[in-house]
This record gives sequence, C-alpha cells and structure tokens, in this order.
Amino acid sequence: MAPKSQASANSKIKRKAYDKELHALQVELCHLQDSVKEEGARIIILFEGRDAAGKGGTIKAMTERVSPRVFRVVALPAPSDREKTQMFGQRYIERFPAAGEIIIFDRSWYNRAGVEYVMGFCSEEEHRVFLQVIPQIEKYIVDAGIMLIKIWLEVGKDEQERRFSARINDPLRQWKLSPTDLESYRRWYDYSRARDQMFEKTDSKHAPWYIVRSDDKRRARLNCIAHILRSIPYKKVQQPTVKLPKCSNKGQYDDQASLKGRNFVLEKY
Repeated sequence: MAPKSQASANSKIKRKAYDKELHALQVELCHLQDSVKEEGARIIILFEGRDAAGKGGTIKAMTERVSPRVFRVVALPAPSDREKTQMFGQRYIERFPAAGEIIIFDRSWYNRAGVEYVMGFCSEEEHRVFLQVIPQIEKYIVDAGIMLIKIWLEVGKDEQERRFSARINDPLRQWKLSPTDLESYRRWYDYSRARDQMFEKTDSKHAPWYIVRSDDKRRARLNCIAHILRSIPYKKVQQPTVKLPKCSNKGQYDDQASLKGRNFVLEKY
C-alpha cells in the first residue's frame, strides 16, 4: 500500500468519515468481546501520554458500545496514605484481569516514570529501580498468560497548549484541568526527557510500546483501536438466532392507571 501523502496525513478527518470508521471498529470490538468471554482470555491495555493527549476520549470511543463487565476501565486517583506504604504497583496488580476480562488502565504504574518522577513525588533511586525492574515484572505478567498492550499517545506542544486553553475557557471541561496539568505544560521538556528514558528502559520485545500521534483526536482514536484489534487474536463467535417472544396477556390489567398519584419527574423538555 502506498504511503499517505504529507497533506493527507496532516489533514483532520471529517466527522462523517470518522463516525463511519468508528462504527465498523466498534462492531469488531463487540466480536472481540464475545471471543474473549468464550476463550477466557486475560488482557491488559494501558494508556499513557502527556496531559491532554486524548487518553480519556480514546478509551471512551473504545468502550462505549461494549460491556463494562468485559472491558473494565481502571483510572486510579492519587494513592491513599495506606497505599503509599504498600509495595509500589500493588494497587494496580489487584485490579489485573480474571478470565474473560480486558482491563484498560487510564494511566498505570508508569506514573512513576512520568508525573511522579518529573514532579518529585518519588526519589531518583525509586525512579531508577522502577525502570530497572519493570521489564522483568512485565515479562512475568506475559509469561503468566496475560496479554499486555502498551499505548503512548503523543500530542504536540502547540496542540497541548490549545487544549489546555480550551479547558480554561470551557466550564464543561474545567474539571479536567488540575495544577499538575499546568505544571506539566511548564515542564514540557522535562516530561520529554522522562518519556525518552522510559522508552529506552522499558520498550521490550515481550512488552513493546506503541506510539499514536494524537494531534488529530479522531484519527488517533481510529488508529489506536485498529491497532488493538490487530494485536489481539480473536474470532467471530456464532451467536444463536434471537426471536422476540410474544407478550403474554395473562393477568392483563391497566398498568398505567396504577401509577396514578405517584411522583413523576417534571417534563421540562
């Protein structure tokens, strides 16, 4: 297949084309879901990237048409005082998948390689040890039969600034903006160096990193979901033909009249 032209690669994908492609991918995600349940597969997909890189939107596009019992999203808050005394990563491990589950981490143990390291929430030694041991831990995860997919969303500096500015001015998105987000923008190149070091130490053969350029959110979501579908072997499970049964009139009564006098929501719309 011929490579895309530079103009094509840089152009924003249109809404109509995006919706069409996303629908097709979401159908495949439903087939994947059935296959994972039938085969008892265990899968971890973790999403990392700079603040405002589009992790939440990509995860939402991926999960909005599937069962939350199979596609389980984990977005942990800052560790509690008790969790801070645990072995690092313990709170992630206890959320690992059982048979028939896909666990999606919206940020993961790689917080230690990014925000914790850059913002000084962990020591230099803790950061060094993490980068040293995590490939071994991920090898153990994979050898235990769990598929591990690591995604990094890469947003450009100008686009991140635009998204942060939009959050500042939009009351529907201001909740997404934290003091840490603002500081992460100020420390752009510190995060770049931390990213480079993380890739150097943890981009292993058994658990490689895959980078998705995300300046165009729609294109990034499609490319990311397509990559995940290519990465996981699955089959279309034959579903039994379903026919809606006839509604029985046995015990028939006016079941709307019986609601008279109950409290209904005011119909403003």
